[in-house]
Amino acid sequence: MSVPVSPERVLPTLNADGTRNRIRPRLYDGRLVRARRWVAWALMALFIGLPLLRVGGKPAILLDVVKREFVLFGRTFLATDGVLLMLLMLSIFVAVVLTTALVGRAWCGWACPQTIYMEFLFRPIERLFEGPREAQLRLDKTGANFRRVAKNVVYLLLAFALANVFLAYFVGTDALRRWMLEAPSQHLGGFTVVIVTTALIFFDFAYFREQMCTVVCPYARLQSVLLDPKSLLVGYDAKRGEPRSKGKATQPGHGDCIDCQACVVACPTGIDIRQGLQLECIACGQCADACDSIMDRIHKPQGLIRYASQAALETGKQTSALRPRVAIYALVLVGLLATLLLVGGKPSTSEITLLRGLGAPFSESGDQVINQLRLKVHNRTNNARSFGVIVLGVPGARVVAPELPLLVAPGQQAVASFFVVAPRSELHGSRRVQLRIGEAHDSQLITYTLLGPE
Repeated sequence: MSVPVSPERVLPTLNADGTRNRIRPRLYDGRLVRARRWVAWALMALFIGLPLLRVGGKPAILLDVVKREFVLFGRTFLATDGVLLMLLMLSIFVAVVLTTALVGRAWCGWACPQTIYMEFLFRPIERLFEGPREAQLRLDKTGANFRRVAKNVVYLLLAFALANVFLAYFVGTDALRRWMLEAPSQHLGGFTVVIVTTALIFFDFAYFREQMCTVVCPYARLQSVLLDPKSLLVGYDAKRGEPRSKGKATQPGHGDCIDCQACVVACPTGIDIRQGLQLECIACGQCADACDSIMDRIHKPQGLIRYASQAALETGKQTSALRPRVAIYALVLVGLLATLLLVGGKPSTSEITLLRGLGAPFSESGDQVINQLRLKVHNRTNNARSFGVIVLGVPGARVVAPELPLLVAPGQQAVASFFVVAPRSELHGSRRVQLRIGEAHDSQLITYTLLGPE
């Protein structure tokens, strides 16, 4: 039984018979790859260093999912800060849309962790162990040797190190350091997370690779609605390059492209940029560096493949980045950020919740009406605080609270019960009152409804 063969290319990572086409890009040195290398090193250092950085005595970033606390550059957010988290997520989404409208998929080629670690950490290690592209292709045909096995061992160690850095974002460096010195049985959950994350990172960068961008990532599928003809992208100047010549130099009556395939073998996702914009393109510019090196050899101007808008490539005229959709996205982003700063500009030192006590809504004792309440306090400061309660606006009302003032440790929460006792003459049916909760120099006024007999 013969294997069906597709008449056209389905994916660059697949051969015509459906087998895996392993992409082994050739590295061409150029100004774009040198610039991306500096950016990649800076971002990798940032990723490793952020968990170690302290702002106001707190980690720069800590995403404590178990406690539902999120620390961002010294500011603690709780799960109850829904409005702030919503504004933050909306701001990130609009920023992605605005960035795509301006510079296309520059995020994918210049800042995405998948691209950064693949092209500037794992592939350089691969070239160190296995040699250039041709040697790697030979190994794909003949099978693994000692060099490839040693490379995978290094990959596994790197994956384990990155998994520990990843875990530090969720448990903090102090807890991670303690766990590394203890037996895994003492922190089985964290150890399991590291092992699973290590396996996923190793699988991604050792085997799955570019398929993460071409098959899994949804961002490429969204570019059709996020891009427009004036968005910046990596494109081939067909007006200058066509018709193509064959050989080492251009022929009379032909364009500057000599069909050398350098742009194809340099692409980390295996596409031919000369076929136009494709969802697999991550706008890394490696094809542009490859083409520029060929243009230098045949004494032609650089830029046959370059960063430009689709409109500029078609018309040959420079287009303006400022257009209505960009202005609208920018205004929406500014509005969201302004609202975020306005709502969250003054961080609260504590989160106070008043709950009605269990049982009857109120009780009577002689000419007194008693409401039982529960005080729940989350101390968001770095110092221990005590919280007392005072009733305002009700003559003769007092607070009976054996558990008050409530002492709450830094970053912790505590609960205490107390009673509000008021004269029957002041409390008929329901009455809204104000309770001052906190310390003398730092307190909050909370409006609450006390209940009494009709």
